Amino acid sequence: MSVPNAKVEAYLAKSAAWGEELRALRQLLLDSELTEDFKWGAPCYTIDGGNVVVIHRFKPHCALGFFKGALLKDAHAMLTQPGENSQSMRQLRVTDAAQIAAQADVIRAYLAEAIAVERAGLRVDKVASRTLEYPEELNEVLAEVEGLQSAFEALTPGRQRAYLLFFCGAKQSATRTSRIEKHVQRILDGKGIADR
Repeated sequence: MSVPNAKVEAYLAKSAAWGEELRALRQLLLDSELTEDFKWGAPCYTIDGGNVVVIHRFKPHCALGFFKGALLKDAHAMLTQPGENSQSMRQLRVTDAAQIAAQADVIRAYLAEAIAVERAGLRVDKVASRTLEYPEELNEVLAEVEGLQSAFEALTPGRQRAYLLFFCGAKQSATRTSRIEKHVQRILDGKGIADR
């Protein structure tokens, strides 16, 4: 059984939406051999230092996010790819505490399989994703701000990709420019879009 983490306690205390469901998911995780931690602003569960699963809350549901979910067999067809760009993560989404109670054994089986995948050192073979082009607005700002080009290129490929997806996701040029300008200092500081 895992030792409860104080940061997770605080997170749950502030969770009005999905509070009962989050606590039910957490109890399943605490009853496992996983270690409770708090990363990226959410409860995260690890084994031997490797990330296995994270608890997410969204407006329409809450979920267990399996870091290497693409490697799980998904015998009960309960896992969902969270977005079109997600290659590894898979979510097991829930909408009420009764669902969690009714499927507790199935959820435990997914957890056991995810732990086995992590312990085996398996890795998701990532498909080369389509190359994202820099929007013109970004090229302009990179040329204007001293050191920004080298700071952007020094970011990890995943951080660069996250920025490009965010910037390119805006349909209007003014919105792209605004998004870029708001993140200039973060890029100069070597931070990714989701880094705290």
